[in-house]
Amino acid sequence: MRRQLTLTARLTLLYTLVSLAVLLGLGLFVLRVTDAHFVELDEELLRDKSRLIVQIVADSRSADELARHLDHLLSSHQGLHAELHAGDRIVYDRDALGLAQAVRRLKGAVPPFEWTQAGRTFRALVIPLEPTAALGGSQPLVLTLALDIHHHQHFMQALTRSLAVYLAVAALASGLLGWWSARRGLAPLREMKARAQRVTARQLEHRMPVQDVPVELADLAQGLNTMLDRLQRDIERLSQFSGDLAHELRTPISNLLTQTQVALAQPRDVQAYRDILASNAEELQRLARMVSDMLFLAQADHGLALPRPERIVLAEEVRALFDFYEALAEDKGLRLVADGACEVMGDRLMVRRAISNLLSNALRHAWPGTTVRVTLQARATEHVLTVRNEGPDIEAQDLPRLFDRFFRVDRSRRHGHSEGTGLGLAITQAVMRSHGGYASAWSGQGHTEMSLHFPRVQPPRDALT
Repeated sequence: MRRQLTLTARLTLLYTLVSLAVLLGLGLFVLRVTDAHFVELDEELLRDKSRLIVQIVADSRSADELARHLDHLLSSHQGLHAELHAGDRIVYDRDALGLAQAVRRLKGAVPPFEWTQAGRTFRALVIPLEPTAALGGSQPLVLTLALDIHHHQHFMQALTRSLAVYLAVAALASGLLGWWSARRGLAPLREMKARAQRVTARQLEHRMPVQDVPVELADLAQGLNTMLDRLQRDIERLSQFSGDLAHELRTPISNLLTQTQVALAQPRDVQAYRDILASNAEELQRLARMVSDMLFLAQADHGLALPRPERIVLAEEVRALFDFYEALAEDKGLRLVADGACEVMGDRLMVRRAISNLLSNALRHAWPGTTVRVTLQARATEHVLTVRNEGPDIEAQDLPRLFDRFFRVDRSRRHGHSEGTGLGLAITQAVMRSHGGYASAWSGQGHTEMSLHFPRVQPPRDALT
């Protein structure tokens, strides 16, 4: 598999390429501006000399006198050449370079004209002159004035080489500077990597630096810290859950083992064996219920879908559960009261199980002779079902953990032997999350309220917890 470049190498390469592109563009701009400046200087020189030649032509009384003056003018400026034609007749051509003919071959060119011949490059202007009697009478005169620009070319070549060397050195320097900058700028990432490598299941206290990193990485560091906080809480809950689960399973298994060993210790009559088997069956039912509840919560942790979503009239479900718990309420001298009405979308059996868990919990902990009230409210953004009972207060520090698995408050809230598995409220919370809502609890002044919050806008059928 091809090895990918590191982030430092990518940033270095990108910085070098950008610097190279900028420097290359700057070099081309300098060359273009310099060449345009030379063209402007040459054109200005040619026009200046052409005005002088025009004056010489006008003042000359013969072709010989014109030739002497032009020879003197051209010899005073190296690389300057001139041809003077009167129609097809050559009036003056000292160097015989064929300037006029070369210009004629440049069809459509814009002055100043430029061409190369015999390894030399010329830049020229063609200027029409007034005819004079001394140089041909009425035939128009045409002056072709050219300048050999080899010295400019030599300078441009030297400048190009210098810029190329500078570009290479600057690109190398930019690469080194980019590598240093990238490595220094990515130092916080390396520190975050080092800290992340020190995080283990036994060492979750390490956190990413937030104050000492650039703003762009602060959000990443904060996000990683939040993730580590969640992981630490989840691992702590998992460790506690494992201990609680072992404790909960140990009691029925120990009971089964003890009763079986006692039964095998000596021969007994049929009725004794039946009693022992009946007791074992109760413990096995408790284990089966606990395993079933654990399977349900495991499904909730991995995304519990609503099997059969339908419209549910909560008042009808509450009345049906009142009929079921009526005998238990009468035994404790409790009154069951319901008021309000609202409808939600969800799975009927799951919602009934959640309400049943709250009612069972309220009946178990309510003081005898009091009222257990179920209130249904349709609010602006949610529907709320609240079960209220009078009984011992739940400590404030216990309320946040009330819906954790196997969590139980202090013994003062338990009356006698409890047949529960410690998973009822955890299942209630899982049911509510699968419906896009949540369960909450409040306790104080001898009253406890547990509420189910259903959103008005229901989640899709495959909603996950």
